[in-house]
This record gives sequence, structure tokens and C-alpha cells, in this order.
Amino acid sequence: MRGGDCRTSFPKDMTFWERSDEEVSDPKALLEDRSKAKCVYQWYEYQKCVKRIEDDETGQKHCTGQYFDYWKCVDKNVAEKLFDSLK
Repeated sequence: MRGGDCRTSFPKDMTFWERSDEEVSDPKALLEDRSKAKCVYQWYEYQKCVKRIEDDETGQKHCTGQYFDYWKCVDKNVAEKLFDSLK
């Protein structure tokens, strides 16, 4: 396997990006959608912040902290289930 050709271990009629006719779904995306309902408080806090700063013309105010709090909550809830589904 000289030259770093990673496709040599696959059958010649199948490239490395082809698998089968099945549609592959991302379990993380599905779990994120389901987990968002558990993070309503963080989403509400983020929306409150957005509303509060919408008239800021200086661009100095932001809601990054609230946004990250929301996604931290979603990620925490997803992580609890994601790795079980990957096994």
C-alpha cells in the first residue's frame, strides 16, 4: 500500500464513499431535535437577550453567552443518548 491509496482495501467495483442503497441518517441530528424541548429555559433566555439588544446600533452588545448555554444544554442531553445508539 505504497503511496497512501486508502481505497485498496475496498472491492474494485465499490469506491470508499459508496455503501449501499440504504439512506444513512445522522443520529445526532435526530437526537438534537428531540433534546431541544428539554432546553426551553435556555432558549427563552437567549430570545429575551436578543429582544433586549435588538435596538443596539453600536454592535457592542451580544447574546453569545446565552446562545452557548442553549447549545451546551442540547449537547449534554444528546451525549447521554448518542453514544448508546452508536454501539
